[in-house]
Amino acid sequence: MKLAFWGAARTVTGSMHLLEVNETKILLDCGLFQGKRSLSYERNLNFPFDPSQIDTLVLSHAHIDHSGNIPNLVRQGFSGNIYCTPATRDLSAAMLADSGRIQENDIQYLNKKRGRKGLPPVDPLYTEEHAIESLGYFVSVPYWRSLPIAPGVKLTFHDAGHILGSAIVVLDITEGGASKRLVFSGDLGRTGMAILRNPEFIDSADYVIMESTYGEREHESLGEATQKLREAVNECYRGSGKLLAPSFSVGRTQELVYALHRLSDARKIPELPIFVDSPLAVNVTEVFRLHPDAYNDEVRDFMSEDKYHHSPFGFDHLTYVRKVNESKELNFMRESALIIAASGMCEGGRILHHLKNNIGDANATILFVGFQAEHTLGRRILDGHERVKIFGEEYIVRANVERIEGYSAHADKNELKAWAEHFDADRLKHLFLVHGELDAAAALAFALGAGSGRQVSIPERGQVFEL
Repeated sequence: MKLAFWGAARTVTGSMHLLEVNETKILLDCGLFQGKRSLSYERNLNFPFDPSQIDTLVLSHAHIDHSGNIPNLVRQGFSGNIYCTPATRDLSAAMLADSGRIQENDIQYLNKKRGRKGLPPVDPLYTEEHAIESLGYFVSVPYWRSLPIAPGVKLTFHDAGHILGSAIVVLDITEGGASKRLVFSGDLGRTGMAILRNPEFIDSADYVIMESTYGEREHESLGEATQKLREAVNECYRGSGKLLAPSFSVGRTQELVYALHRLSDARKIPELPIFVDSPLAVNVTEVFRLHPDAYNDEVRDFMSEDKYHHSPFGFDHLTYVRKVNESKELNFMRESALIIAASGMCEGGRILHHLKNNIGDANATILFVGFQAEHTLGRRILDGHERVKIFGEEYIVRANVERIEGYSAHADKNELKAWAEHFDADRLKHLFLVHGELDAAAALAFALGAGSGRQVSIPERGQVFEL
């Protein structure tokens, strides 16, 4: 059995791991790598293997850094099943089509620039049509229902508590008469968070592939995060400025809306207009409404007590914006407003237009509520760069920049450590840390390996292990 790491290796994007067992090739995730534009395009376009030779794909969840290159994989010859949970399939239907539109729009803009330089045009990674075609390969598998997916390989999904439908992948493998278990954490959520259930513990495994996004950091509590959100909204209202919240359309936006709903009901924030300006977020929120089975008890109780809306995702003063002209109108508002828009790392989408129009306003606030990867616009703003480029033009950053970490959908170092230490230490042979920048992964590796006797590795991209 061989395991190769081709994505999210010493970085947090582009999750993709290749397992070869019983003459079968199983791909775990197929995410888009996000970073410097030229490097991202080349890496995403060119797979390090022949897609037509991949037999099966197992998808942990719908976030684009885990699912976003599936249409390209199919376009280049993959024709096997793509196993995921029902909610992940529903989310992917919205997210991959949206990603295809973005690929088309981005390449159209790029080709205009290339044309002015006399360079030939290039093709998008995939189109919206390619994305829709790829959905025909998805096979929904509920949590806790075991299913054979390859010779000698049985798949079981467990709840990862990260986003709607997110799964811990458990593969029970028989090879050469021997039984082995490989567990892939996907992305692990936090305990005690809004909306979703806690991530599950897995009792035993021989090999574990585990995320390490926040392997060196403790999060603030949900209560602290909500208090910071309240203060940011009230400060924005007092200063008559706009509050811009770059937010991932899946998970983070819904958590923010739920938190604002509760603050509004408790009259802890003023009655300022709140906009979710993202067609994808609107579509995703509808998918959330279709899966109340994934909600935790707190949200179910809240829904039963909410006599007017019966939903965590809708309340007075909240408007969902789909149309482009309605989004543009927000730029002409003079009163205070909170605008939640994608993308979460400010690498595309409508948030760029709102940043362009407000980043130079000293009364405006940019509120980051999610992880900002290296080389992204969001990371540059958060790191305090005085000047940043938006749509190729340079802007001076005068807006206030704030950060809330308590809404992170990723487990922090203590939660990651607790999850890893739940495995039977006598059985666990090797722990691989992925989906984390090197400092974070190294800190977690030390915490898990020091004095424990565990073998802990931080694979490099392309590194192969014989298991």
